[in-house]
Amino acid sequence: MSILLNRETKVLVQGITGRGGRAQAKWMLEYGTNIVGGVTPGKGGEEVEGMPVYDSVAQAVAGCGAEASVFFVPPAAVKDAARETIDAGISLIVVVTEHVPVHDAMEVKDYARGRDVRLLGPTSPGIITPGQAKMGIMPGNMFQPGRIGVISRSGTLAYEVCSDLAAAGLGQSTAVGMGADPVPFTSLSELLALFDTDPETDLVIIVGEVGGTQEEHAAGFIASQMTKPVVAYIAGHSVPEGKRMGHAGAIVQGDMGTTKSKISALQEAGVGVADYPLDVVKLVKDRLK
Repeated sequence: MSILLNRETKVLVQGITGRGGRAQAKWMLEYGTNIVGGVTPGKGGEEVEGMPVYDSVAQAVAGCGAEASVFFVPPAAVKDAARETIDAGISLIVVVTEHVPVHDAMEVKDYARGRDVRLLGPTSPGIITPGQAKMGIMPGNMFQPGRIGVISRSGTLAYEVCSDLAAAGLGQSTAVGMGADPVPFTSLSELLALFDTDPETDLVIIVGEVGGTQEEHAAGFIASQMTKPVVAYIAGHSVPEGKRMGHAGAIVQGDMGTTKSKISALQEAGVGVADYPLDVVKLVKDRLK
């Protein structure tokens, strides 16, 4: 079982003719992802890895039945591409693109509100259902099929945690990179809710980091609504006060956004919080007993 993505999902790659889109499309195909086409305006009629390229998302939906899309488009193009993709009826959009202007992300989030679409990102490493399909840049060899759900604000930490889990024989149902920008398209609480209703996910891991308030808000959801056990790791323990971090979402707001406030809120909600990434495996095993 999985959330959002499986081997049957018909995936579209936007920006497929660019260097990054072309390379990632090849690796996604090799992993088993059901990529049915790509979109690059002005490149319609071409082929990449044997897949048709369309000028618009509407043409791709009509031509190959695409139902999900992953973005490898320039930051300035994300807003218009997202609107076009939503209007075409795509139900899952993964925005890998970094440096999307904050006001553009806000407009996209507002445009999607009330519509039958789920967006991940911006700055998302993607989503992977191990052994089935992946959208984005996650390295498939670090994941293993299983019953642990993973939600991460950091791509590299997600890879490390899932690799450790796999080495311990603990596979993942789905791993989701929600992105670390100030305005995420989908909140941590919304993703927790999806895993909570998945019958083949037994436990969920949150990989968070200093800055933003996603983890604090999620703690309230966990305490009041989550039925499955949750384990977490929060990166940034040693960040000096006032130090600017690389992620755009790594902003501390008053007493919220620090690792201390996140850990405290999660622990009060009954979440097991690891001191180091390697400790996650032990906590998972303890919670699954």
